[in-house]
Amino acid sequence: MTRKQVFTGSPWEPVVGYCRAIRVGNRIEVAGTTAMKDGEVVGVGDPYEQTKCILQTIEKALGELGADLTHVVRTRMFVTDISQWEEIGRAHGEFFRDIQPVASMVEVKALIDPRLLVEIEAEAIVE
Repeated sequence: MTRKQVFTGSPWEPVVGYCRAIRVGNRIEVAGTTAMKDGEVVGVGDPYEQTKCILQTIEKALGELGADLTHVVRTRMFVTDISQWEEIGRAHGEFFRDIQPVASMVEVKALIDPRLLVEIEAEAIVE
């Protein structure tokens, strides 16, 4: 099967050795994505803005692999403060309200940068 990868220029991609998203056949996996844009954290202190930024990055990566958000079947949200679930969920709902993939949201102790509040993974299937 053909393997196509997308890179977003994250400072961690070359260090850790991963890509933002990969498509193999009809399946797309999007790596844990945070609110980093041009090497800067977007929405410092604002989980809603960070979630929107993340989902825009995921949407762009999917587009580069011939898919869009309607192909997403699962999201996993890792958050540093579960009490902020409503703001994170509201942003997620704005992108996925009509698509309704299965989703998980779990609290984690920390992300790679202490200013990051949310990290999201996605899985998509293109037919």
